[in-house]
Amino acid sequence: MTTLALDTPVLARQYEDLSDKQYNHGKLLLGDLGLVHGQRVLDVGCGTGRLTEYAAGLVGEAGWVVGVDPLPLRLEIAKRRAAANLLFREGRSENLREFQAESFDAVFLNSVFHWLPEKAGSLAEAYRVLKTGGRLGISTASKERPHALEQVVRSVVERAPYDAYPVTSATTPYKVTSEELTALLEQAGFRVRSIEIRSFVDQFDTPATVIDFSRSSSFGNFLGALPDELRLTAIDEIKSELAKLRGPEGIVLTRNLIFAVAEKFDSSSTTRSIAS
Repeated sequence: MTTLALDTPVLARQYEDLSDKQYNHGKLLLGDLGLVHGQRVLDVGCGTGRLTEYAAGLVGEAGWVVGVDPLPLRLEIAKRRAAANLLFREGRSENLREFQAESFDAVFLNSVFHWLPEKAGSLAEAYRVLKTGGRLGISTASKERPHALEQVVRSVVERAPYDAYPVTSATTPYKVTSEELTALLEQAGFRVRSIEIRSFVDQFDTPATVIDFSRSSSFGNFLGALPDELRLTAIDEIKSELAKLRGPEGIVLTRNLIFAVAEKFDSSSTTRSIAS
């Protein structure tokens, strides 16, 4: 089970230093949302706030961006980015009660959805705080096309003695397929505007860098089901497998992410239109 209690100052700082990959695909997500000057935007699961700050630049001084995250150590870093149009708050995706209904033009979750064991409540909250016509953007790991790293990790954790422990996912534990995400969005009342899987090629200098990114981006939950001693030996074996993949450009791994944009629409107006 994923826990928020394993984060440390070292992991938070490592994530800040190693999060270029997630930051760059997050910029693509914001491009899909089409943020414009003057909009009010909510970043759910903002981490250290890099993408939140980028969003604030897109909406300008006439706009307003808030980042929420449940990890206080990451928020400490994020709050250093605070500005007149950029705020950070501690909070969880399933409880955004600090914000009134119809407060935001856009809400986004970048590399967050695959960490949420219960997704309906989070989508309901996003729907509630969005204005009618507002858009929700999600990027999330694809269950139907696992990351290359997950395949490497699984090749290790499915061996003895690791296979005696319930490692339900080698990397991100609560992935969905595109079809499942579409259904969840529609059940929450959204109209899906676009959904697709995009692939990204990542280069790492060393196996240790891959592990550092995995540990920091999972706020310490990487291989969390394993006892401490076994986790260390598993990581050594994973590093050995990753070293076999080293080529002239380093260790090259592919990530597959679902990008979805959905709109909150006024169903009552549709009903009225049909009735008339």
